[in-house]
Amino acid sequence: MASEAKYKTDVWVDWCPACGNFGILLAMQKALAELDLPPEKIVDVSGIGCSGKTSHFLYANGVHGLHGRGIPFAEGIKIANPDLTVIVNAGDGDLLGIGAGHFVAFGRRNLNIKVFLHDNQVYGLTKGQASPTLKKGEKVKAMPVPNMQDWVNPISIALASGFTFVARGYALWIDDLKELMKAAIKHRGAALLDILQPCPTYNDLYTPDVYKDKLYKLDSDKTWDPFVKKGTKEEIEEKLSKAYIKSQEWGEKIPVGIFYVNPFVETFEDRLSKLNPLYSEISPSKQNIAKEDGSPIIGIEDFRIAFSNYIVKVKNKR
Repeated sequence: MASEAKYKTDVWVDWCPACGNFGILLAMQKALAELDLPPEKIVDVSGIGCSGKTSHFLYANGVHGLHGRGIPFAEGIKIANPDLTVIVNAGDGDLLGIGAGHFVAFGRRNLNIKVFLHDNQVYGLTKGQASPTLKKGEKVKAMPVPNMQDWVNPISIALASGFTFVARGYALWIDDLKELMKAAIKHRGAALLDILQPCPTYNDLYTPDVYKDKLYKLDSDKTWDPFVKKGTKEEIEEKLSKAYIKSQEWGEKIPVGIFYVNPFVETFEDRLSKLNPLYSEISPSKQNIAKEDGSPIIGIEDFRIAFSNYIVKVKNKR
């Protein structure tokens, strides 16, 4: 097993003191170490906001993307090179505000990418406005009036969109969060891990003391079983229905843990392989972009020759 130090950079971690992001980063480094994933085979795509700096602090390939565009960046990377472990670290405002359309479309595609949603109910980097996950009528200290819009429930949206792994963790329960991250990474398909993250600077409603009183683990109920085991229509509907009902709990008690896992849905990569039997063997990242003399493949004739050779390989494979 690798050391978590293997996944740390020398960049100064400059989040606010006691920020929940510290727990998320540490849990991720521990998870990657226990899975012993090579840093060169990991890509962390981050968005805008406090969570966006995660890729600076994680020793792996990193992309600090555009606001709300972390998921499409990650999709392009994964399709180009399916051998990579691709993780998105982005905030609730990033993924469920401007990025909400990408979030929903990603679920229906079921690409083998892991989305770690840093959920602190505020726009921390822009000084504490309500994010999409703050409920209507709630007021954090930087807001002059209570929130006038209703919230977006990440778990419910993920279930409805087609995510095949849906879970919620807590940034300060590092060992539990690490295990959820490992489960998400090992799952083959679109995974959401909604991570409740205290923001000590701007969110005075959802503090560690409040979470301590409200959070409970789904697996504390020994009858709770989120895993689809047979893949029948009836079983999937039953598991989805129970997960959705649980996702509505947000008040005196808030559940954390795994809500739903369905390993029977084809990934987007599987569908590409059906269209192109050589996809996994000659994915875009493995295709030649230069001739033997090093000159680039440009012009219609070069592409015609390269494509003809490619078609021959496909026919021989069949």
